[in-house]
Amino acid sequence: MSDRPRDTGEHFDGAETEAVEVEAVEVPQEAVDLGVDLPEDRDDAVRVLLGHLGSARQDAESHLDDLRRIAADFDNFRKRNAREQATLVNRAAERVVAEILPVLDSFDAAVTVEPATDSERQLLSGMLNTREQLLKALEKEGLEVLPTVGEKFDPEIHEPVGPASGEGVPVVSAELRRGYRLNDKVLRAALVQLEARS
Repeated sequence: MSDRPRDTGEHFDGAETEAVEVEAVEVPQEAVDLGVDLPEDRDDAVRVLLGHLGSARQDAESHLDDLRRIAADFDNFRKRNAREQATLVNRAAERVVAEILPVLDSFDAAVTVEPATDSERQLLSGMLNTREQLLKALEKEGLEVLPTVGEKFDPEIHEPVGPASGEGVPVVSAELRRGYRLNDKVLRAALVQLEARS
């Protein structure tokens, strides 16, 4: 159809159209190339084109909403996946450290023995150094020794072997077995004796 409206800046119904820059793409030359059958009347043709434009704009907005929703879903998936990976790493670390705690307990028991000879003193010194190296390596992974002697009794981190002697506020008087926290989670409560203080 040769008299169809084009974006030439002509006046239609007293309104001026703006010239729009279009990238170098193959532009259909006729309405039938777009699958649009335009009426002969110019005003009717404009209404039909505006209807198609409105429909295309709605479709574009709908597709854009779908893309935004998909992007949000992917972002949520990525965050959830990162949390799950962090949880798996923490669980693996907990399992490994829990297996090492008896080794630390053995070191703690061994270093309480008073050496009687030079060879025993050297052995004790080597054990102390090994224990400290092991603790430092585990501290880098988030392991902390729970505070005990002199601390106010806290059932979250202290496991008492009996009731506090006397009356007053229960306070830890002796540590029988060390307790540990790993990345802010109590891995094992400290085994303690309590005494009451006023």
